[in-house]
Amino acid sequence: MSPLKITEDDLHAYVDGALTPSRRAEVDTWLAECPEDGERVQAYLAQKQSLKALFDPVLAEPLPDKLHALAVQPLIAAVDREKQPNLKWWSLQRIAAGLLVAALGGVAGWLGHGQYQSAERIATGVPLFRQAAVAHVVYSPDARRPVEVAADQEEALVKWLSKRLGTPVSPPKLGTVGYELVGGRLLPGNTGPVAQFMYQDANGQRMTLYVTTENAAQPETGFRFAREGQVNVFYWVDGKFGYALSAGLDKGELAKVATAVYDQLEARK
Repeated sequence: MSPLKITEDDLHAYVDGALTPSRRAEVDTWLAECPEDGERVQAYLAQKQSLKALFDPVLAEPLPDKLHALAVQPLIAAVDREKQPNLKWWSLQRIAAGLLVAALGGVAGWLGHGQYQSAERIATGVPLFRQAAVAHVVYSPDARRPVEVAADQEEALVKWLSKRLGTPVSPPKLGTVGYELVGGRLLPGNTGPVAQFMYQDANGQRMTLYVTTENAAQPETGFRFAREGQVNVFYWVDGKFGYALSAGLDKGELAKVATAVYDQLEARK
């Protein structure tokens, strides 16, 4: 085994491409000798690519005209005033710098608006399918801790999540469609806790079922489909529950599993 000292920070910097060539070579050597860390790094890389695919469309959105005007027009006016003899060049620089900071602040706020808007946006809530897709992308690639409570402690998992959500919840059995329970975790929703159950097939393909009670005031809905980056989601509202099934499967295959989930939940009523 190599005597190299590789830290968690080194692994994350490796994934982010932030290491020097010599340090990266040392980490490559370490990963070749430590399969467990190699699996973690692969999971981090997969997670990074999934998040990039999910949020990159926001970066491609055009800047609103009002923000563009704020960024450009005042600077043009300031440059025009350079011709006035009473306006020192150093003052012009300060004006331009201040306007640039303000403009960049507006741009940054706009780029983040899709997921992190104002308190009013948070209060009205991120759509169910988007919450589920983001949770799937964040946790499903994790090789070591994809869930908080594993399937071998299913009874404890069910009791814990039911208590936190304030109503009985339990994972459907999906063995007949090729998926076995990995476990589950508690997640924050718009106004309270939500549950996530994770499944996996024989090939390691993971799927997550997001369960929330935050949709109780909404009318019941049939299946709806959404695509977030590389993640397909089927979601619906049934009574006081909102459900969203997410995976990197094609729409037809995911629909079959979603139907199995729905039928089983209906049979429990």
